[in-house]
Amino acid sequence: MEDRETLSRMLTEIEKWESDQKDLWFWEKLGRLPFVFLDRLTPGIVKEKLGTAVDELTAFLESGGKYLVREEDVASRFRKAFPEVQSGAEGASAVSPYSVMQMNQVAAELRDSRSNFAAVQGATTGFGGLFTLAIDIPLLLGTSLKVLQEMALCYGFRPDEKRERLFIVKCLQFASSDIVGKRAILEELSQFDEPAAQRAVLSQLQGWREVVITYTENFGWKKLFQLVPIAGMIFGAYLNRSSIRDVAEAGMMLYQKRRILQRLRDETHPPPASPTHPQ
Repeated sequence: MEDRETLSRMLTEIEKWESDQKDLWFWEKLGRLPFVFLDRLTPGIVKEKLGTAVDELTAFLESGGKYLVREEDVASRFRKAFPEVQSGAEGASAVSPYSVMQMNQVAAELRDSRSNFAAVQGATTGFGGLFTLAIDIPLLLGTSLKVLQEMALCYGFRPDEKRERLFIVKCLQFASSDIVGKRAILEELSQFDEPAAQRAVLSQLQGWREVVITYTENFGWKKLFQLVPIAGMIFGAYLNRSSIRDVAEAGMMLYQKRRILQRLRDETHPPPASPTHPQ
C-alpha cells in the first residue's frame, strides 16, 4: 500500500484535475448558444429516444435495471494483471488488497478499451444517418453507465447499492455539465462519504432529471453531425469515443479520490486491534 505522503500527492493531482474541469473547450461553449434553433432541427425520433433515457436512468437508480455489470469481470482483471497479490474476497471487496496505483492501472485499461469500443459503435451507427442515430443514443447511455460501474468496482465500491448508483449518475452528470454544473457537483460529491451529509445526498435521487436535460443539450448539437449518412461515421466514431473517455475519466478520478480519502482516514483513525488472550 502507498504511504501517507504518496496518497497526499495523488490527491493533489486529482484536485488539480478538478480545477481544470471548471472550464469548457471552445466547441463546448459554442454548442451551448443556439439551443432553441438546434431543438427545432433535432428530429422527433431523436427526441423520443432522449425521452426514453429518463425511464432507463430511473430503472438504473432503482434496481440497476439491465445495466448492472458483473463484479467478477473486474476482479478477474486484477488477478490477471497482478497475480502476485492474493485476495480471498469476492466482488468489489476483492480489490481491497491492491494499491491505488494498481487500481489506476486497471481502470485506465478499461477506460481505453471502452472508449475504443464506443468509437466502433459510433462509426457503425453513424453510417446510416438518422435511422441508425436513434439506435446510437441508448447504446451510448448504456455504455456510459456500464463503464462508470466498472470504475466503481476498480476502486472497491459496489454499484449494486442504490447509494453508489446515485454517485454514478452524478459522475455521468459531471462529465456533460458546464462550468457552473461541474462546480456544484464537485461540492456535492466532496461530502458524499461524510456521515452528516449522507441523508442530504440520498435525498437527491431526482438528480437524474438534470442528467437527461444536459444529455439532451449535448446531443442537440453534437449528434446532428451524425445525421449525414456515410460522413456520420467519422463524427460518430469521434464523438462516441470522446464521450465515453470523458465519462470514464470522470469516474476514474472521482472514485480514486474517494478511495484515497478513505485510506487517509484509515491511517489517521486505524481500527482497534483485536484483544489477545493468554494461552
